[in-house]
Amino acid sequence: MPHVNAWAVARGDGIVLFDCGMHEPGSLAHLERALAQVNLRLEHVRLLVCTHAHSDHYGQAAAIMARSGCELWMHPAVEHMTANASDPDAAIERRIEVALQSGVPEAPLRTYAAEAKTRGYGIEEVVVADRDLVPGVVVETDLGPWTVHETPGHAPSHVCLHQRDRRLLISGDHLLGRVSLYYDYGYSPDPVGEFLSSLDVVERLDARLCLPGHGRTFTDVQAHIDANRELVHERLDRVQLVLSEHGPITAFDALPRVYGDATSALNAAWRMTETLSYLTHLEALGRAARVAGEQGAPERWEVAPTQP
Repeated sequence: MPHVNAWAVARGDGIVLFDCGMHEPGSLAHLERALAQVNLRLEHVRLLVCTHAHSDHYGQAAAIMARSGCELWMHPAVEHMTANASDPDAAIERRIEVALQSGVPEAPLRTYAAEAKTRGYGIEEVVVADRDLVPGVVVETDLGPWTVHETPGHAPSHVCLHQRDRRLLISGDHLLGRVSLYYDYGYSPDPVGEFLSSLDVVERLDARLCLPGHGRTFTDVQAHIDANRELVHERLDRVQLVLSEHGPITAFDALPRVYGDATSALNAAWRMTETLSYLTHLEALGRAARVAGEQGAPERWEVAPTQP
């Protein structure tokens, strides 16, 4: 099971659990063992708060709610999860369609599709939130109240939770200990633009200790914000340079030129999603333009024509 942090914060005779891990064979037992190390049980969960609806942060929600009777609070923009979890085969076919349109060869895509259909989606059951986790909602704990801050980009449903008095930030996947960029492509007009705006949101909170969704806690929050912002702009400039030197070019053919090494089965899907998000952002800025393929040919991208 991929490593994810679940943060337990005391509230009265129980806890608020922030995020809960992916559902896979044995995954709930992993969570139970982690709780037991601090003398807690699933039955102590009074409220489950999910920073976003990706499977590794939401996947075990149904089991936890059934065991503890707790409520689930989560942002309502969960189509990126429900569209995939409710019909995984259709979601795979949609990804294949986008990939073909972006110039990915068909043979490896069909191999990917066949393998993907044998794997679980990481969500035990789609459960609806009891309350929308939106600005204005406050999560009460023994550490004090946590305010909700919308931080889309990584996912449309992403929020961060802030405890002002102690300057604590539960950041989900918006800020991690290492800079690792990922955008849920295809569910909002400009995920990169949203991510950059979300960095501004978190910067204004002036947190001093970050509790991320993966990896260790860290105190140099501003440095992590700066590093994320810098890498996004580096990638955007790199994509722009590739378009100017090699365009019109498909998103798939751009990958090795953007990232500087060969595209492989291990990195292709992640890099395709990221690069398409950069291209969409450059298009929104008027710096890139799509060139529609003819007679089923893949879509290509080029530098946007200079306006008169």
